[in-house]
This record gives sequence, C-alpha cells and structure tokens, in this order.
Amino acid sequence: MKLSKKLSPAVVEAAKPEADPYRIWDTTVPQLHLRVQPSGIKSWNVQWSRTRSKSLGKWPGVTVEAARTRAKELLVESDQHGAPLAVIEAEKAVQDKPITLEAFIADHYAPWAVAHQKAGQATVDALKAVWGSLYAKLLGEIVALDVERIKSKRLKAGRTPATVNRDLDRVRSVFSRAVEWGFLAVHPLKSVKRAKGADNSRVRYLSTAEEQRLRKALDDREAERRASRERHNAWHAARGTEGHPQWPEDGYTDHLAPLVLLALNTGLRRGELLGLRWENIDFASAILTVPAGIAKSRKGRHVPLNTEAQGVLKRWRRQVPGDGLVFPGPGGGRMGHINTSWEGLAAAAKLEGFRFHDLRHDFASKLVMAGVDLNTVRELLGHSDLKMTLRYAHLAPQKLADAVAKLRGSA
Repeated sequence: MKLSKKLSPAVVEAAKPEADPYRIWDTTVPQLHLRVQPSGIKSWNVQWSRTRSKSLGKWPGVTVEAARTRAKELLVESDQHGAPLAVIEAEKAVQDKPITLEAFIADHYAPWAVAHQKAGQATVDALKAVWGSLYAKLLGEIVALDVERIKSKRLKAGRTPATVNRDLDRVRSVFSRAVEWGFLAVHPLKSVKRAKGADNSRVRYLSTAEEQRLRKALDDREAERRASRERHNAWHAARGTEGHPQWPEDGYTDHLAPLVLLALNTGLRRGELLGLRWENIDFASAILTVPAGIAKSRKGRHVPLNTEAQGVLKRWRRQVPGDGLVFPGPGGGRMGHINTSWEGLAAAAKLEGFRFHDLRHDFASKLVMAGVDLNTVRELLGHSDLKMTLRYAHLAPQKLADAVAKLRGSA
C-alpha cells in the first residue's frame, strides 16, 4: 500500500529503517518521495512517469523544502519536454552533446592521433600552440572566419606560408575526424584556402663554411657542457656533497651531437631518427633500416652507413643500454622535440634560415653535387616518387651539360 504523508523534517527524522527499503510519498508534491534504505540512508526522488524517476540527493544534505523546489522544477521541464532536461541531455549520444574543441581533441582526437600517427603527440601539442584561442569554443560554433583570422594574423607576423599551411592541415584533420565520427554534420573549414606563396621546392643546404661552423659549434657545446659539469662537481666536492658523474671521454654529453651528425650522413627525417630502435641498426653490414611504421611514406627503406655515421652510432651505443630507442626521451619513451637545443646550436653556428629538416636537404644536395643520380637519391630519401627529388636536379649542372654535349649538330 502506498504510504503518503505531508513530509516535514520531523516526519523524515522519524522514518526508521526496516528490513526492506520503502518509500514515503509527499502529499504536497505527490510525485516526490523519500526512499528509506535498510542501511538508514534516506534519499529524495521525483517520478514524472510510471517508470521514470530521478534522484535529487540525500537527506539531510537536501532538505524537505529544497527537495520540493527541485522536484517542481523538474516536473515543469517534464511537462514541457517529456523529461527533465538533465535526463534528456544525459541520454543523448556522445556525438549529440555540446563539446568544446579542447574536450574533443583531448577525449577523442588525441588518443586517435597518438595511436595512428607516428608524430601524433607532436601534432596534438602543435594544435594547442597555434589554435589554443579556439579551445574554449564549442566544436559546432567554430566557423571558417575564426580560422581565417588566425591564419591571417600568423602570416602578418611573418610565419611562412608553408608553416601556416602545415598548421592549417592539422586543424583541418581535427574537423575531418569530427565529421567522420558524427560530432559535426558538415566540415566548417571547407572554404578556408591554403596560404599562397608556399614553396615546397625550397632547398637549403650548408656551404663549406657553414658546415665547418656547425661542426665547431657541436664541439664547443660538448666542451662547454663538460667544463660546466666539472665546475659543478668541484663545487660539490668543496662542500663534501655528491655531484653528477662526468660523461665518458669517448662519449657524448647528450643526444644533440649524435642526432645532428647522423642526420647529416643519412638524410633521415627528425621523426624517423627519433623513432629508430637499436634493432634497426646492423653494425655488421653497416646498414640502417627505416621501418615502414616510422617512415613518412609508410614504406621501409635501407640506408648504408658511411664511416662517420658508423662511428657516431658505435660511440653513442656505449651510452644507451638496452634494445629500445636509439634516442630515448625521459623514462625511455620517445623524445618529444629538440627545438630548444637545436635552435641554440644553429644560433651558435650562425646559420641563417636553417632548420633541422634542412640537414636532410644538405644530405641530398651533397649527393647530387657529387654526381649521384636522382633515382638513387630518391631511394635513400624515401620519396614515394621522383617529383620530390627533382627539386635537387639543378644542383647537377655538369650532368645536364654532359648530356647536351652528346648531341652533334648536323653539318
């Protein structure tokens, strides 16, 4: 039999637990009831249909009057919408719920990117650095104009069109996944054009003097880091405390020197270098294998190791135990980026407009200028077709002249 009373603090207080849970219905708001558990816990619920109800909290945290007020509000919403709005919202599919760009990236896009892209975490970090001002906006409220404004601002600030386009591609990917996964009906950035003036044929390589300065800057950096460690340890020794172990004389002080020297001698991309594992290095055959999983083209390739590359890797191997990454980050995981150390090195070497990726261009350019045919260069770089490699063709003028010289004019 339905137990109904005009609920009051005294009535609620007097309700004693029994062997089975029971309800006391309020006569003031008939859809409101107090549920008394055998444990003694008393909680409020409002029922808007024969089979649907919602918890309003526990007594005494929620008072009688507070429970009545909240119950009336939810009953009005039920009359207007068929159920309380909070219930309707909770029952929506995740794709139908309002979500900010930040939450979508953190909860959905980032896990996908890290799992499916070899530079997934770097992509996620770059997204926030460039598009962070849009993170608080709801995904469905971001329009093309929002992105156009940021694109224009970056171009005016001196960012190259290639850089702007690369970051534009990243955010486009976010919205493409949002459409694919049902969070958006249409892609909001379809009308956003790529920045004009991007030159993908850019080839920047080191002159003889620049390469000498780069190598000297590497040596100077190593020497200064060793000297700094010695000063640090001397300070500790004078106070009877323990310092840090000095690096071996035949080793490196950190990853930068071996990373740069290996890039100069193999032409590997930064992501490929950071993804290399010791199992990919065959010292006996002097071959470095770039697995398909870390290659941009998703095709594996083999790169012969010259004398300097072999020496660098053997020297570095003595400092990196185990069979994991060749260039591990903190805790043995993949290194995130080397921007700070590289920028400091480039500044010390006085390299104007020279990026870490240009070490790859330097490798290819020197091969072409040494007379290596373009198809061989293509294979070493891992280009999927010859078009990308043709940017280096102008560096072999003598081969072109030799080809034309084979023609004989008719008398």
